[in-house]
Amino acid sequence: MRDNELLERAFAMPLTNPAYPPGPYRFVDREYLTITYRTDPAKLRAMPPEPLEFNEREPLVKYEFIRMPDSTGFGDYTEAGQVIPVSFRGRKGGYSHCMFLNDEGPIAGGRELWGFPKKLASPTLRTEIDALIGTLDYGPLRVATATMGYKHRQANLAPVKASLEAPNFLLKIIPHVDGRPRICELVEYYLEDIVLKGAWTGPAALSLTPHALALLEAGATRECEEHGWMRDRADSHAHERVLLVARQDPPPGISPDEAVAAVRDLLDTIGDTCPECPPEAG
Repeated sequence: MRDNELLERAFAMPLTNPAYPPGPYRFVDREYLTITYRTDPAKLRAMPPEPLEFNEREPLVKYEFIRMPDSTGFGDYTEAGQVIPVSFRGRKGGYSHCMFLNDEGPIAGGRELWGFPKKLASPTLRTEIDALIGTLDYGPLRVATATMGYKHRQANLAPVKASLEAPNFLLKIIPHVDGRPRICELVEYYLEDIVLKGAWTGPAALSLTPHALALLEAGATRECEEHGWMRDRADSHAHERVLLVARQDPPPGISPDEAVAAVRDLLDTIGDTCPECPPEAG
């Protein structure tokens, strides 16, 4: 193959059978489940690359499950991942920290074209009776579960659309043949031609399980019903186990019920409280 022929055909790998077609790409009837929660600012400092910045007073993370039933060249797939709200030269947007997909085409295309941090996994998003449920399995292990009441409250569409139109940032890494970084490029992109068909809020919960190859923050979240903030919670199964131990082996001089009550009071103090709720009286 001559050089001019190669350059005319070269678009993606493999050369003779690319993993995805040329764009432009359009995504129709996307469905989102997004849970926003507060976390430890120290955890976020090591994540977004400079010159991106995050608000130290609002250390937020968005966990997203997205159904993509009609995607140009990519077909029907689902993805899940974390987005960190950041700013770049005074403009607010989101930095994609990690993404997990169940389709090779958008994994290869997303990484090669734009630098999306995509890995192969098994995310799902579905409606189960009166709840919206998102799950993420990495291999045989469940690493994320999200639930939300189905369409409990109509959301204000203006800020939702504004968030979709905000800039998004990616760190595109292209290594040299010896493994050294050849290119580390900060990519900024936007969604275009957005048609927002509806948006709703409701009670939500998120449980994340540590995995060596799917690094997500451990813990779970629940919503402050009045203000919509999330509160960090320990794993529900861990709560059940420690309460069982308290009931089966209480300290000397304390009844099983008193031990369980004391442990439950302690567990209720763990995690971030809603920043808009007044402190409870001591």
